[in-house]
Amino acid sequence: MSDKQTGTRAKPQPAKAPAASTTPAATKAATTPKGPLPEPIRFFGTAWLNHDGNYTARRVTVSIGSLAAVAASCLVLRLAYEGLQLAAVGGFVSITVVVMFAVCSALAFGHTWGSFTRRPDPDRQSTLRGLLTIGFVGSLAAYFLRSLKEAPGESLHRRTYETDLAQYTRRTTKRTGNPAKRRPRG
Repeated sequence: MSDKQTGTRAKPQPAKAPAASTTPAATKAATTPKGPLPEPIRFFGTAWLNHDGNYTARRVTVSIGSLAAVAASCLVLRLAYEGLQLAAVGGFVSITVVVMFAVCSALAFGHTWGSFTRRPDPDRQSTLRGLLTIGFVGSLAAYFLRSLKEAPGESLHRRTYETDLAQYTRRTTKRTGNPAKRRPRG
């Protein structure tokens, strides 16, 4: 019988407190990390820091994926060029389109390659957005070549993290002795 049929109400059950876990993972998760945290990289997260968490497999996958994207992009550009040939737009337009994609790809390659070693200026980045979109093949090629050496942007992130860690260590180390009692140098 249900509570409606008998006319009685069910007593509310007291909420059970979660059992305190004494496992190392539970105590580790409860504590907040001290010091600076590494900045995650796309496709790698923070595995780049200690090269753990299938870092090598991720690098291989990113390399193959970016190379496949370059090949697919080149195929799309070839189909677009053949479309221009079928439309019979003329030699000048065809040459202009090819030169435009080649120049934009070269500039995008250089910009993307440089952004792996230094942080790009946000204002300049927004101005170059159109050029980087047109030169997407160059950006993909830079990503592929950099992923053969390291996670793209790893050296920049590592340098930033080590600087932050050194500053944190300097700020948190304790001084020894009373500085007022030091002897004057001289």
